[in-house]
Amino acid sequence: MKLSALREQRSAKVAAMKTLVDAAANEGRDLTADETQQFDALKAEERTLSAQVERVEYLADTERRSAAAPVAGAEGGDFERLAGQVSVMKVMRAQMEGRSLDGAEREYAQEAERRSGRKAQGAFVPLAALETRANTTTTAGEIVPTDHRADQYIPALRNRLLARQLGVRVLSGLSGNVSIPKHGSGLATGWVTEGNPVPEGEMAFDEVTLTPKHVGGKTEMSRQLIQQSSPDIEQLVRGDLSALIAQQLDRAILRGAGSAGEPQGIIGATGVQTADMPATWAEVLALAELLELENLEGAHWLAAPGVKTTLASTEKVAGSGSGFLLQNGMMDDRPFRSTNQMPAETLLFGDFSHVLLGIWSEIDILVNPYAEPAYSRGGVQVRAMATCDVALRYPQGFVVATPAG
Repeated sequence: MKLSALREQRSAKVAAMKTLVDAAANEGRDLTADETQQFDALKAEERTLSAQVERVEYLADTERRSAAAPVAGAEGGDFERLAGQVSVMKVMRAQMEGRSLDGAEREYAQEAERRSGRKAQGAFVPLAALETRANTTTTAGEIVPTDHRADQYIPALRNRLLARQLGVRVLSGLSGNVSIPKHGSGLATGWVTEGNPVPEGEMAFDEVTLTPKHVGGKTEMSRQLIQQSSPDIEQLVRGDLSALIAQQLDRAILRGAGSAGEPQGIIGATGVQTADMPATWAEVLALAELLELENLEGAHWLAAPGVKTTLASTEKVAGSGSGFLLQNGMMDDRPFRSTNQMPAETLLFGDFSHVLLGIWSEIDILVNPYAEPAYSRGGVQVRAMATCDVALRYPQGFVVATPAG
C-alpha cells in the first residue's frame, strides 16, 4: 500500500478516536463500555498503521540512501549532495513524534553540528533552503482538502530576493569570530637623481571582521498538514521556513542597520561611495568611473522598481531618439535588477562578489507542539533561526546613488 494511503487511514483512525472522546466530553461523561471497546479497537488499528508507515518510510529512506553517492566524511561536494537529500518534513515529523532523526537528516545534522561546533536546539537543515522562493498558507483546509491540487497552489507574493543571486561570497562552517587580513598601504617608490635616497615606505595592513549575528522567525502549521504531506507540500513547508530567514538576510546584505544585532549592509557602510541619481547618460557613465578610479569595476545595478521605471523612461539625450538610460534590462552594458528589498529612490552599483556572507549556523529548526495559540488550534509552532554576518572586502567598490538634495 502507498505511503499516502497509509497516512490517510491512520489520520482517519485518530479522527474517529477524537470524535468518541469529544462526544463524551461534551455530554459531561466518560466513555461507555461500547465506546471504550471502539476506542481500544481504533487505537490498536492506529498503532498497526503507524508501524506500517514507519516501515515504508524506513525502506524508502534506505533505498534512497543506497542509490545516492557515498558521503564519506561529508566533505566538499559530498556534503552538498547530502544536503540535497534532507527532507524538512521528516525533520519536523521526528520532532513532533519525539523520536531521533535517521537517514540523511541525521547525517546532515551531525555533520552541521561538527562544523559549527555547537549543538542545535532543534535540528539543523541546509541553509540552501534560502534559495527556494518562499510559499506560504494561512489555513490547513485549503492545503489538504479531499481533492488536493498541489500543482495549482497559489503562492504568496513576496519581495524578490536578489542579493545572494548576484554573486555574494559565502563562508560556511564558521565557529569563532573571523578576521580576514586586508592590504592597507604599500611601499613607496619614485624616481631619484644620482646620489639621493630612494623613497622609504612601510607596508600596512587592515582587516575585515565577521562576528555571529542571529536571525529567525516563527510560523504555525497544521499537524494534519505535516503528517499528510506529499512531496509538493514538502516544498511548500521548505519555502515557508525559508521565507522567515531569506527575506531578513537578503535585506541585511543590502541595507542592514549595523545595530540592534543586525549586520551592517552595503548601503550605509563606511567607505561606500555616494552620488546623485543619474538623469543623463553622462551621469550614468560617471558612476562607473567612480569605481574605475578605485581600480574596480561594477557588475550589477540594483534598485527599487520605481527607480527602474524612471531610468527606463529617461532618454540618454532628451529629444534625440538616442535610446533610454536603461534598455532591455541593461544599463551601460551591465545587468539591471529590481526588488522591493531596496529602499525607494536608491540605486546601487557594484560587484557583489566583494560581499562576504559568513555562516556560523545552518538553519536550526525547532518544532514546539505546545506553544500557544498554535496548541489551542491543534497546530504546531515551528521556529527557524540562523547565525550569520555580512562584511565588505572593498566598500569603495559600491556606489549608492540617491536623488540630489
